[in-house]
Amino acid sequence: MDNEKELDIAKNLKIIEWLKSEILLSVAELFRMLVSSARVSSESLADCLASIIVASYLLGKRLGIHFGMIEQRIANKIRLGILEEHEIERNYGDLSELKQHIKASRE
Repeated sequence: MDNEKELDIAKNLKIIEWLKSEILLSVAELFRMLVSSARVSSESLADCLASIIVASYLLGKRLGIHFGMIEQRIANKIRLGILEEHEIERNYGDLSELKQHIKASRE
């Protein structure tokens, strides 16, 4: 039994390290795209951002954090940013727009 538990822990640690590297690689790719002199498609940027988000959710799961808790924290950060008039909200209204998008996608 201990051997199986040790294998499971080792497997979990390996996947955590892999997810961390996936996030770093995706962030690096995003930065490369942003400094590229070539025209980068919206699809490529969206794919890169989606990879970061998915890997972050999966990393959270491997660390014992439920997807719902992550989503709740996101909602709290959006709400707080709106209340505190974060610069991006004050200048562009992006947090309110994101809040409405999330609300509409759940309906």
